[in-house]
Amino acid sequence: MLLPMIEFSHVTLAYDGRDVLRDVSFQIEPGSFVCLTGPSGAGKSTIFNLLVRVIVPTSGEVLIDGADVSTFPDTVLQLYRRRIGVLYQDYKLLPHLTAEENVALPLEVAGMPLSDAEILVRDALSRFGVEDRAEAFPHELSGGEKTRVALARAVVHRPSILLVDEPTGNIDPEQSMQILRFIREIHAEGSTVIVATHDKLVVDALGVRVLRLEKGALVRDSVGGYAEAPMAVEKVVEPMQENVSEPMHREAEEHAKQRVSHAHHTSHKKISSKVRPIAI
Repeated sequence: MLLPMIEFSHVTLAYDGRDVLRDVSFQIEPGSFVCLTGPSGAGKSTIFNLLVRVIVPTSGEVLIDGADVSTFPDTVLQLYRRRIGVLYQDYKLLPHLTAEENVALPLEVAGMPLSDAEILVRDALSRFGVEDRAEAFPHELSGGEKTRVALARAVVHRPSILLVDEPTGNIDPEQSMQILRFIREIHAEGSTVIVATHDKLVVDALGVRVLRLEKGALVRDSVGGYAEAPMAVEKVVEPMQENVSEPMHREAEEHAKQRVSHAHHTSHKKISSKVRPIAI
């Protein structure tokens, strides 16, 4: 039996006079695929924020590989956050950077040499079928293209944990299924994946372990589709103090600001290799 990569041990979080989470405990082994669901206000975004350590619990422990995240010093916390990729519902693409420059941000933050970063960025854009949009700015991209570019940025540094926030909320059903195939493929390569979604079709299509929260309590932990849930799933993602993984986004944005003066003049080679779809 594998030791858990992620463990919530009797986690309670009190905020503004109420318990956002109440005595939540679960374990996630490395390489797992989990759906996180529940009605608005149930605590789903809080789970993500605790994982990225935007916040710390009032009581209980959030453990990563057996270490309490709340005890990480700043240097360790920065390294830990670089193990995480986040696909945001609202993309969080920086408007003054091109698609490829947005994808390069996690690599720049990590201090990767430019020549190595360029190869990984081109490969990521090609993998998700947006290599021909490398020099486009976010306002020039469709919703589906933004999702693919944001996914490329989330995984370009090959994170061990991928947090996915409503991956199908802004795209049509056909593109939604393609995005789920991509996420399946990333999981098959070894990443631990947690998807927050309210979409019945997504839960049914994935057919993986489901953690359901209601009123801050964990009420379901089982494998299966939407029909396994004790109640109808309502709208998912609610804000909690800060957006999911906002510190990582701010760190990348600070690096990006240093490049604004020449962001419009960067040219890159384009990749012509095709997307590799997989069955879902």
